[in-house]
Amino acid sequence: MRDAEFEQRLLRVARGLEKADLVLKGGNVFNSFTGEWETADVAVCGSVIAGIGSYKGAEEYNMAGKYLTPGFLDAHMHIESTMLAPRELARLLLLNGVTGIFADPHEIANVLGTEGLQWILEETEDMPLDVFFMLPSCVPATGMETSGAVLEADALQPFLRHPRVLGLGEMMNYPGVLYGDEGVMKKLALVRGGICDGHGPGISGSDLNAYLAAGVTSDHEATTWQEGIEKIRRGCYLMLREASGAHNLLELLQCVTPLNSRRCCMATDDRHLDELVTQGSINYMLEIGVTHGYPAEMLLQMATLNTAERFRLHYRGALAPGYLADINVLTNLQDFTPQFVFKNGKKVVQNGKLLWESEPYLKPAAAGTNIKDLDSSRLKIMAEPDKNIKVIRIVPEQILTEARLEKPLCINGEAVSDTSRDILKLAVFERHHATGNVGLGFVQGLKLKRGAVASTVAHDSHNLIVAGTNDADMLTAASALRKEGGGIAVALDGEVKAILPLPFAGLMSGQRMEFVNRRLKQLRYWTAELGVPEGLNVFMVLSFLALPVIPHLRLTDKGLADVDKFALTGLWA
Repeated sequence: MRDAEFEQRLLRVARGLEKADLVLKGGNVFNSFTGEWETADVAVCGSVIAGIGSYKGAEEYNMAGKYLTPGFLDAHMHIESTMLAPRELARLLLLNGVTGIFADPHEIANVLGTEGLQWILEETEDMPLDVFFMLPSCVPATGMETSGAVLEADALQPFLRHPRVLGLGEMMNYPGVLYGDEGVMKKLALVRGGICDGHGPGISGSDLNAYLAAGVTSDHEATTWQEGIEKIRRGCYLMLREASGAHNLLELLQCVTPLNSRRCCMATDDRHLDELVTQGSINYMLEIGVTHGYPAEMLLQMATLNTAERFRLHYRGALAPGYLADINVLTNLQDFTPQFVFKNGKKVVQNGKLLWESEPYLKPAAAGTNIKDLDSSRLKIMAEPDKNIKVIRIVPEQILTEARLEKPLCINGEAVSDTSRDILKLAVFERHHATGNVGLGFVQGLKLKRGAVASTVAHDSHNLIVAGTNDADMLTAASALRKEGGGIAVALDGEVKAILPLPFAGLMSGQRMEFVNRRLKQLRYWTAELGVPEGLNVFMVLSFLALPVIPHLRLTDKGLADVDKFALTGLWA
């Protein structure tokens, strides 16, 4: 809290009448407002930048030849997708120069409801990472699946009083918006004139006009530059995404120009831990952009000030008087992993070493895994003579899917997996209320030649999803996750070969990042043994096959979902 005494001292420091607490001397200071670099000192008083110029401080660092930027901001992400508890994730993000994130906790909300929201708010208190939240607008995303909770407007409203809750999260039920669904409109009314994130894959023309007119003000689902520029032209903030399963950054950068770039932000959306460790976060996106010839200055604005302004957070995202002293120190403008990170004026990273430590969590989250007894009979798909099956076809490096009609492989009157055509059986078991619901279908593109993979990370209702070449291994993998209370597993020849328990809502581990990453490497090793090629993150792809708000065909615990028609559909045609 800035009291009157601090304000007076801040003025004296800014005028050079009193030493600053910290001075970063003689560095190349990035100006987020103009895109310029200025050789100057940065003076810090408490948690605030007092001035840019020539200063003396109680603590001084020589920054000659270094590049000083604001801390990076991630405009849209899901903490749960990293599989780390929030405090452990903070350690990793700070090493990558990310000092603030804007998270939509709809993953844990779909499993645990308001209990999950309260848990994640409490877990993100008092950290050197600013975690702001957008309230989950679609729990569940649609009525075509079974979630662990249902959150209507009345349940969300009390959370808007929290100082780190800024608005309404991604509005995935875009048909509900377009047709004026009463429940959807009540949620939009909660933040009328405020901030509402969008989720409108492929929305265009008059539908886009209606979607934005309803109060949506951003979108992170654009996959082509044409879609991106249309959304910018209609007044939308465009969040350029580089996620584990959706690599859209380079495509969308084609629509970014010096005239429109200030309406663009950077977002990681759903990014797995192993890629955060090996590649990075927003810093990785900056490296991609610079490598492909885009100006570092424009990209840095997108990673800092643009995001702060999009969320109406004044005094963030720039190195300027009165702004929060969140500062990254870079050695060059090709590698954006910082040498030093200062958060609120305090050094938290030095030479790649984290200076802040915390336990991975303050208290565990509930498990939220309640699956009815599993047996092989629930995986059987009886053949229907002279009919084709509707197959979910994976689109490489995207979370979009295609719908295909294929002739099934039938053995003993059952439709089964056909590895010769890369068509695998897919099942989704409801895991919240022990309803016994099982959705059955087929998927093409996972590349498994043997065994099965299963996960309780299955957007957005996070039921248990399993794909495999045979029913026995599918059942083995699913049963292992039921026993563990959630996680990711690989099974082969009736044995669990690798497993990562995720006991927090079936989404997150309570372990250190090093443990989780080792388990992920084991899982990746075994999927490679099953035939998955290098570069295909089969678990990330699997996790989106049950999401009935991304075109075109999905599978939920209630059956196949035709996203274009926003309705359930039969397997046979």
